[in-house]
Amino acid sequence: MIVVTRLNGSRFAVNPDLLERIQEHPDTVLLMVNGARYVVREPMDDVIGLIVGFRARVVAAASTSASSASTHLPAEPPPRMV
Repeated sequence: MIVVTRLNGSRFAVNPDLLERIQEHPDTVLLMVNGARYVVREPMDDVIGLIVGFRARVVAAASTSASSASTHLPAEPPPRMV
């Protein structure tokens, strides 16, 4: 989730996976895949930066999770009992 600010100053979180488009005219409008529109204070470049940071954290967490899982796996499968 990314946190953005409405024009009235209240903050809310948006799932960037559901973001279809960002428009700037002059206010920044987030257009969601379900048709919802949110007008926010942050400029378009800042919203894009928030999304990039969110994606980087997801990739880093997945990488950390995958590397810790692989350390718990045996290097070779156990021998088969015949």
